[in-house]
Amino acid sequence: MLRLHEGLQANPFLTAAQAASKTGLSVPTVNSALAGLEALGIVCEITGKQRGRVFAYEAFLQILDEGTSSAGKHGNA
Repeated sequence: MLRLHEGLQANPFLTAAQAASKTGLSVPTVNSALAGLEALGIVCEITGKQRGRVFAYEAFLQILDEGTSSAGKHGNA
């Protein structure tokens, strides 16, 4: 899971095949790691498909999104 987590930091949207290619792990290992990260709330599957599923590194995206609301830090629109 740690190798996959590190890969997600560089590519916050990945399929299992892409993750396997980038990490050198097998697709079954990647799928197992993705299931674990999903159970922890770190990634979420965003396509709703059985094949070609895309996983988003939700926690990382939330961090990037902090402070980018339309109101901004000083209340400006």
